Amino acid sequence: MRRRLLALVCVSASLLGGCGLLPDSGAERRTVVVWLMQHSASQEFLDRFREEFEREHPGLDVDIRVQDWTGIGAKVQKALEADERDGPDVIEVGNTQVTQYAEGDGLLDLTLESMRDWGRDAWLPGLAEPGRWGSQQYGIPWYAANRVVIYRKDLFREAGVTAPPKTRDEWLALTEKLDTGGNQGIYLAGQDWYTLAGFIWEDGGDLAKERDGVWRGTLDSPAALRGMDFYRRLQALGDGPVDADEEHPPQAGVFSEGRVAQIVAVPGTARAIVERNPRLNGELGYFPVPGGTAGKPGAVFIGGSDLVVPANTDAKEGAIEVVAALTGARWNTELARTMNYVPNKAGLADAVAREEGVAAMAAGAAQGRATPSTPQWGAVEADNPIKEYMTKVLTGSDPATEAGRAARRITEALAFD
Repeated sequence: MRRRLLALVCVSASLLGGCGLLPDSGAERRTVVVWLMQHSASQEFLDRFREEFEREHPGLDVDIRVQDWTGIGAKVQKALEADERDGPDVIEVGNTQVTQYAEGDGLLDLTLESMRDWGRDAWLPGLAEPGRWGSQQYGIPWYAANRVVIYRKDLFREAGVTAPPKTRDEWLALTEKLDTGGNQGIYLAGQDWYTLAGFIWEDGGDLAKERDGVWRGTLDSPAALRGMDFYRRLQALGDGPVDADEEHPPQAGVFSEGRVAQIVAVPGTARAIVERNPRLNGELGYFPVPGGTAGKPGAVFIGGSDLVVPANTDAKEGAIEVVAALTGARWNTELARTMNYVPNKAGLADAVAREEGVAAMAAGAAQGRATPSTPQWGAVEADNPIKEYMTKVLTGSDPATEAGRAARRITEALAFD
């Protein structure tokens, strides 16, 4: 078995402010194995990062191994539980997956580095908060993506709409104006629960809340019900199916084939739209999901990836340096520009300001939230009562009754064994 010897290697002053130590030029080179997910970064970016990182850290080699998302959960869990070390030292995981790996003491606690060196308070909350288990920081935000409104400029012009809306009330009024003459004001599938979550958060509600160590579903709170009512009113201004989500059928196809004025999606969806209908090239615009007041975008679900370090690594110092570099300002902004992501800090948003869709996404990311930070949330999504609740409300059932039923199911799913 290949063994990696541990050694302290000074991180670039631009990343951690300098540690005052220099690597031993005569020491044996050490290897840090990094698992990154397919399509998270281009090969050109990875090659450039590895070359420059190794040049700046003469005692370290970086072995990047690209993984497939399919089946990755079981593979990561196996690596975290392994007694013998021939696995990864740094792993990319989805931001909402961190707690399930941290629960069994499988991850290295990076709270000190996060607070002292990496500017934790400046991270996007939607990435930083899911990376915590209790008061400890295990997941370090790498990149983010969230939904915006993609719209057709030609249909806006035809309806006399000259500017995107600034508030939710304006958005409703504008969408109603667009929903005429054979056009759909918006295509919003009835079970697009990620979009609903943003509306609920914007109104001050939550999907679930923790109290005294116990998680309970809260879809039946007055604030959450207001979020669902806004969703109902907006969804009615188009022909989205009430009993399906945004992927059944894929909304990019619906948008490209019909006269649909708006959809709520990540900006990258525009590529699929134009591929299906080249006539829309140059006719797509973007704006952040509006909030309750002008000047502040609405809350949105934020996805993306965090980097974690397995507790059983035998290359701790090297792994921490790789995480520091990838999530630091230099390489984080490079990744955002290369892949059209949102950087991990709102203060770095200018790095993607030239790309209209990504700029809209970055503006919304500042209000980004994630699903409840509990390892049991996966059980909720596996048998998602939120989708059924939405369909019931959109087909005329009493919202409070259905919200109470869905909240109870969430509470049951979140209960620890």
